[in-house]
Amino acid sequence: MNLSDFLNIIFLHRKRIILVTLIGSILFGVYIYLVSPMTYSSTTSILPPESDKPVGLGSLLGGGDLSSVFSGGGGNSQLLGEIVKSRSASIYVINKNNLIEELNAKNMDDAVEKLKTLFSIEVSKEGILKITTSLETGYFGRFSDESDKVKKMAAAISNSFAEALDSLNRLKLTSKAKRARIYLDTQIQLTKSNLDSLELELMIFQKDNKAIALTEQVKVSIENAAKLKAEIMAAEIELSFLEENLRENSSQVLAMKSKIEAMKEQYRRLERKGEDYLVSFGAVPELALKLTDLYREVKIQNEVYSLLQQQYYKEQIQENKDISTIEVLDKAIPPYKHSSPRVLTSTILASIFILLSITIISIIQELKVFSYLRKIPRQ
Repeated sequence: MNLSDFLNIIFLHRKRIILVTLIGSILFGVYIYLVSPMTYSSTTSILPPESDKPVGLGSLLGGGDLSSVFSGGGGNSQLLGEIVKSRSASIYVINKNNLIEELNAKNMDDAVEKLKTLFSIEVSKEGILKITTSLETGYFGRFSDESDKVKKMAAAISNSFAEALDSLNRLKLTSKAKRARIYLDTQIQLTKSNLDSLELELMIFQKDNKAIALTEQVKVSIENAAKLKAEIMAAEIELSFLEENLRENSSQVLAMKSKIEAMKEQYRRLERKGEDYLVSFGAVPELALKLTDLYREVKIQNEVYSLLQQQYYKEQIQENKDISTIEVLDKAIPPYKHSSPRVLTSTILASIFILLSITIISIIQELKVFSYLRKIPRQ
């Protein structure tokens, strides 16, 4: 058969094809409009996280945040999206909205699995995180009060996910700050004990050697060296903390080791004889040298103690503060219109499908008739 034969068949059955297509389209359109469940979607938008502080404990000396160590530099929109997908976030939302009953779930696990099918996450090129919840009404939802309830629930679930994200992120930061504070508290106690011992030793030495005093030039040199030594000791404390929480070959650990070695080399240069910018400690008389060492150690421990105290209070504030860790750009609201089904689009697509189907059926029926006629023996 050629194309003209097919066209002839279509023309021959044109009335049936048009009638079936018309009736099928009307019935489908009526079903979609009157009977089919309505889907309502509500979206909340979350701004991308701000630029994070420098990674690692090296930020301690500059007043940074210890908690960045655990997060590896903080979150981003993709990471926030994964947190939203987590079981913890789903449990928060389920408990917040009493969804076990609403979802007809057997238990929490069943509710979590059902909830996963109701929301979606999108991250734009700009890093904006969008959380969309889509809920269906029952049949004849267009004309029932159920649609209002579904609209409000869709918005509530999306907003609850934003709240869950904030709650989990805040809990994470608080936990990091607590661990850092506990660690710092231990180091502060050790440093304070060393400082008290050294101050007592210095006081006894000065009492036994009343005539000994350091020149202003030596004091300045000692204070400069003490600051550098304090930085080295604080960096070593940071390294110890990093090694407890990160892998040995992590970039933060390796960078801190390199930084410490560079500072130690700088300190060794300060102690050598013949430096133009600092009086050599070796040139100080023997009795004064002992005083110099004690004075220097006291200065070092004072500097370390001050640095640790500053950071301790920062971590204490971080642990106890109660402010939002995310910024919502657009809060989810109950949708005005349903997102699906789209009556006109669905009806047009259904009409095309019915038209093609009835046309193919008509052609197949005609081909069967032709085949049957060919098999009938001619008289």
